[in-house]
Amino acid sequence: MPTYEYECDKCKARFDAFQSMTAKPLKKCPECGGKVTRLLGTGSGIIFKGKGFYQTDYKGSCGKPKQDGCKGCSHNHDHDK
Repeated sequence: MPTYEYECDKCKARFDAFQSMTAKPLKKCPECGGKVTRLLGTGSGIIFKGKGFYQTDYKGSCGKPKQDGCKGCSHNHDHDK
């Protein structure tokens, strides 16, 4: 479920709400009870945190998968494979 960012039209407080994509937008500010607006461009991005991504998922500048310790195309792998 994405986290959406809201801003209160009355007191200008900003807050985040963890909601499903099909949930209706919130209407009231938790601070003052005023009307809130869900801000555009937030809530649907993917965030990559922590370990678990493979080094071979990223290619070197030569277009071949990087190997341990390489910094680009200066590594010693077989370009003909």
